[in-house]
Amino acid sequence: MSRLFHCDDPGERAQGLELATQAAARAELVVLPTDTVYGIGCDAFSSSAVGDLLRAKGRGRDMPVPVLVGSPRTVAGLTETLPAAAEALIEAFWPGPLTIVVRHAPSLVWDLGEAGGTVAVRMPLHPVAIELLGLVGPMAVSSANRTGEPPPTTVDDAQAQLGESVSVYLDGGACAAAVPSTIVDLTTGVPRVLRVGVVSLAELREVWPETELAP
Repeated sequence: MSRLFHCDDPGERAQGLELATQAAARAELVVLPTDTVYGIGCDAFSSSAVGDLLRAKGRGRDMPVPVLVGSPRTVAGLTETLPAAAEALIEAFWPGPLTIVVRHAPSLVWDLGEAGGTVAVRMPLHPVAIELLGLVGPMAVSSANRTGEPPPTTVDDAQAQLGESVSVYLDGGACAAAVPSTIVDLTTGVPRVLRVGVVSLAELREVWPETELAP
């Protein structure tokens, strides 16, 4: 049975984070607030949990699940080498609504979908999310909606779509705006914007002028 915790109450927040951490350790699913929309997440290194996440969303393996981290330092452990452009963009926009696509370290044992050796990574600007990530470690997180439905901006919206497929719902209040993160591919020589979201192309170019829009 799913449990919902209101994180504006310190006691509920502490209990919710504890039970969400335990749920992730059992390869179960958690809904958490971020600075963009609500996300459905699990331990990034649990292949069975990632499979459950994709099934809960009605999503195929051809759309790999991004990973959220609680600190910029975590990225170094997930990648073989971090391009200079990635370091510059991380310093400028993290924590915040920028997702970077990089090549993950070959030694990592995970299965996020058909990602071709890459991983999309972001550090969200939300205290509840960052605290949970600090407890769990890297989490595979996608928007907490059924595929084809609007991404949820409240925990009630997420619960209405995902129901009992999720063990713990963390209510961090309504999201400021239902605008997704900007996604930049850093796996080639020139940063390419795959999706323009909160961070504009002009803002990216202020940090890395060679940034291009993907065709």
